[in-house]
Amino acid sequence: MINNKGIFLSVICPVYQSEATIIELVARLIKNLVVISSNFEIILVDDCSPDNSWDFIKEMTAADTRVHGMRLSRNFGQHRAITAGLDCCRGEYIVIMDCDLQDRPEEIPALFAELNKGYDLVMARRINRQDIWSKKLFSRLFYKILSYLTNTKQDSSVANFGIYNRKVINAVLSMRESIRYFPVMVRWVGFRIGYLSVMHAERPIGNSSYVLNQRLHLGLEVILAYSDKPLILTVKLGLILSGGTFLFIPITLIRYWRGSISQPGYTSLILSIWFFSGLLLSVLGMIGLYIGKTFEQVKNRPLYITDEITNIAGTSNKQG
Repeated sequence: MINNKGIFLSVICPVYQSEATIIELVARLIKNLVVISSNFEIILVDDCSPDNSWDFIKEMTAADTRVHGMRLSRNFGQHRAITAGLDCCRGEYIVIMDCDLQDRPEEIPALFAELNKGYDLVMARRINRQDIWSKKLFSRLFYKILSYLTNTKQDSSVANFGIYNRKVINAVLSMRESIRYFPVMVRWVGFRIGYLSVMHAERPIGNSSYVLNQRLHLGLEVILAYSDKPLILTVKLGLILSGGTFLFIPITLIRYWRGSISQPGYTSLILSIWFFSGLLLSVLGMIGLYIGKTFEQVKNRPLYITDEITNIAGTSNKQG
């Protein structure tokens, strides 16, 4: 067992609609963290959950000083909640995991052992994912598209769960862009990365708070934030259509001279108007999305605002 005077290991858990799992989560975390070090902290970030999650968090922080709580002023999203926890954690090594117990606390010692093989971060690769088929299908499709658009390999079996060296987390925290997606950000900063296959548990109760509409919105934001390839594809499409137009002109002239066009101009005119109007609208819409995201970033608003904290010294009520 490692015995440091400071905080050796921090665990960050974003919390949303998890009042039924928090007590068991903390108990299992403590049981497995003491195997690594007695100097650890557990930070539970309540993303303004509408249930009684915050009440349970306050009870646990009152009972154990190693458990800390932070409640955000509104729902900022899972990845901003992770950022809030990372901003105030003090550990030399940091574990990030979900609070629904599908990420098993029992895997943390194995992740730490793998990290000691010379890696700066080790991410958990979930085998036999215990999610509904639609979520797994969307995840695979999203990561394939993201891999293509960002020219980096993305793995649908890898999410937030993993253990990270402090220098990796500091590098991620230096990125203060408004669109946050931790798995992509941690790959972008680089360092020596390892993977460990872990069991993925079934959700003990309830369903995921990520509905399809939220997943689609998150996917669109991530693609806009981490890839300019849609703009490049739009330029290529425009060139292809322009080339096709030059081919269509002589064909149309030949048909006209042969008398095979009975009403000259009507069909081609209508189809051209519909087609190019739709193309122009889609291109302008895409450019507008990029401009909108740029505008959102230059406003430089805080990534999150804290409403209430427990057991976290030196944290202001407004930050991010």
